[in-house]
Amino acid sequence: MIAIVKYNAGNIRSVKNALDRIGVESVITDDPKELREAKKVIFPGVGEAGTAMRYLKDRGLDEVITSLKQPFLGICLGMQLMCAHSEEKDTDCLGIFKENVKKFPPKGIVPHMGWNDFIKVEGSLFEGISTTENMYFVHSYYVEVGPDTIGETDYLVPFTSALQKDNFYGVQFHPEKSADVGRRLLENFLEL
Repeated sequence: MIAIVKYNAGNIRSVKNALDRIGVESVITDDPKELREAKKVIFPGVGEAGTAMRYLKDRGLDEVITSLKQPFLGICLGMQLMCAHSEEKDTDCLGIFKENVKKFPPKGIVPHMGWNDFIKVEGSLFEGISTTENMYFVHSYYVEVGPDTIGETDYLVPFTSALQKDNFYGVQFHPEKSADVGRRLLENFLEL
């Protein structure tokens, strides 16, 4: 069973629908027992960092998430919340990754919305995916490039489009909205 973390952040249904299309059974839950027992966990999100972290802390999910040992994938806000700190509402996050989340500089159109490719990709999450392939992005904040970066993209500044440390993976883009290449990435995660 794949668990999708429920924490009052949007886009959860889109992720569930993408898994349904692949033929993978999943459950949307904020139950610590179900999260611990899941084969894999997906942490989606569209929303605001401060409110989302407050929800996680109020239910003890911050401690549950950081203790998980199975493959874990954060998407968009989910990835950002796995970082150390976000400039959005000056929010301390889960601290799984040391990288910080910054607001895009006001020198172009924000949010970064639409299709974009990669400067680099590496690791098993990107098996069969090249730098020239496009994923769908929607975000006003970005993760700095750092030691856990396995995918890098450029929009106004170079930024982290994917992270990995131990069993934890994160992607800034939305694989569930990225057509065949997004499906391939989800399948790669499910095969970890």
